[in-house]
Amino acid sequence: MKDFISKLLTGMSLGIVVCLIPNALVGEILKLVIPYIPFFETVLNASVIVMSLLPVVIGVMAGIQFKLTPIQTCSVGLAAFIGSGVTTVMEDGSITMAGIGTVINIGLTSALAILFVQFLGSKLKEWTLLAMPALTIFVPGLIGLSILPYIKDSSLLIGNGIMYLTDLQPIIMGALIAMIFSLLIISPISTIGVATVIMLSGIGAGAANLGVCASGVGMCIASLRANNFGTALAHVASAKIQMRNFLMKPKIALPMVMTAAILGALAGAFQIEGTPYSAGFGLAGFVGPLKYLDIEGWHSGSIIISLILFIVLPILLNLVFLKLFEAKLKLVKSDDYKVNYE
Repeated sequence: MKDFISKLLTGMSLGIVVCLIPNALVGEILKLVIPYIPFFETVLNASVIVMSLLPVVIGVMAGIQFKLTPIQTCSVGLAAFIGSGVTTVMEDGSITMAGIGTVINIGLTSALAILFVQFLGSKLKEWTLLAMPALTIFVPGLIGLSILPYIKDSSLLIGNGIMYLTDLQPIIMGALIAMIFSLLIISPISTIGVATVIMLSGIGAGAANLGVCASGVGMCIASLRANNFGTALAHVASAKIQMRNFLMKPKIALPMVMTAAILGALAGAFQIEGTPYSAGFGLAGFVGPLKYLDIEGWHSGSIIISLILFIVLPILLNLVFLKLFEAKLKLVKSDDYKVNYE
């Protein structure tokens, strides 16, 4: 079971990186450029479309981890897409595709589909090519679709808890929300999904944004010795790369959570605001600081605050806490952050 979960989480992590990083890197920047160079709207739209293919890519990546055959792998990807919640059937019969789906349900549906195709194995014989994709869609795919509302409701409970924190005074609220989102961003739960469901905005979104930023920057620094530079840098765009390692060893997130607590408290003190979208992306593509500057206004004071809170302090605080937890307390080591692509 441990090996099964490990492989599934690895596939989910890689799928998330492949699909979300393109938009995270360029999305917010392109929005500033498009009014002057309209062509880039096509580039932006392409990155958004790729995000909606996340369920398929997660299913395929998970299938690769389990060394499934090409037909089995594609079947898992199709089932994950059906159970993801990415598509909506309209009253006129048309189908729309938007968002990235419910990440937890994508993982559950992928797991069911993997078990299903492994059970079928070679039983279908010469009918494998025709029957396996259809059966995988109609059995685990539709099971995933049927449990989707319940998984969404569970995510909503998390959101309600976060909303409760917003009723507290800003500094405590900011610290707690930042800590929660610093953990959500390295878990199977979608920070964008949670923030969107509860329409987290204002200081709550700003604190959440800095929590995501704390994990992204912290995981980048922590993994530098265990991975190549490109892999380490990718953590800034999506800290979910460490999802497998985090769920296997939750203690690796302690330095980032401590960093998030301080940054979240400062979000309350300096009135850092954001939107549900920025709350989910953090520093990726500079979504967080750009959204804050868009709300606050571009002036010397806001620019300095954004640079300090979104870049300078996340680096400094993570360095301090990583040194504390690694060298002094001996709770983490660099190998804990190794990303396995095999």
